[in-house]
Amino acid sequence: MKHILLCTDGSAFAQIGYEYAAWLAQRIDGAIEVLYVTDIRKQQALSNPDYSGTIGIDAHQELLDRLVDLERETATLQHARATIILDDAEERLRSHGIDRIVKTHRTGFLVDLFHEFESQADVIVMGKRGETAAFASEHLGANMERIVRSSHKPCLVTSRDFHPIRQVVLAYDGGKGCQKALDFMVSSPVFQDLTVHVITIAKMGRDKTQRENLEVAEMRLKASGFEPICHLLHGETENAIANYIETHPIDMMVMGAYGHSRIRHLVIGSTTAQMLRRCHLPVWLFR
Repeated sequence: MKHILLCTDGSAFAQIGYEYAAWLAQRIDGAIEVLYVTDIRKQQALSNPDYSGTIGIDAHQELLDRLVDLERETATLQHARATIILDDAEERLRSHGIDRIVKTHRTGFLVDLFHEFESQADVIVMGKRGETAAFASEHLGANMERIVRSSHKPCLVTSRDFHPIRQVVLAYDGGKGCQKALDFMVSSPVFQDLTVHVITIAKMGRDKTQRENLEVAEMRLKASGFEPICHLLHGETENAIANYIETHPIDMMVMGAYGHSRIRHLVIGSTTAQMLRRCHLPVWLFR
């Protein structure tokens, strides 16, 4: 049995993540821990500054009393919100036949608390956008980016809509992240009975190296019982991958989370970010 850590904020993207988490749990006979973190900044916004010098001592004490009451009410509402979100996640997961579910609520910062829970998990599932998706449709979720940057576990970043998974594409360049992705594919029941495509993008003068990388991936997949559909593509990486996905019946993508950028410690690889923005598919990321 595997442990799936499902991160949620109750948003539309997170709710679609429940569908994919249920699909994944069925594939790997996994249990799901649903994690909701109340952002501590919502409570810190109600801190008690000293206004006594500007509004008078009596008014200051009255204001403090009102702030304390407001803080208490806000904490109660936040707890109620967390309960509703976690109960909804549980109900949706149980509707798909998942019965091994743990609900966890914490207050703090997700990125700070994440590693405590990651250590117990085998895979991470989360939406690529969160609560502000409707206002920033071209932006990736800040928590998602931070978690992908730091996580050493496979991360399934889910899309806005759920579709049955039948065909998956591995974008393979021979890098460490892609090697980890390939290891996961050949050893995990997640991809059994799925049609697997492997694409490698060659730049000018590098056909030989990339063809060798593609052959390595093909041989490993065949040795594990797959019959991969392999293609060596040419062109600009992001466009070549996106065009392949648009012209083939691909339901899920697998790729390394980092390229070879000098600033990879600050942001996820540019190719990864572009694929997450452009492709309306769930994406497995490995670093």
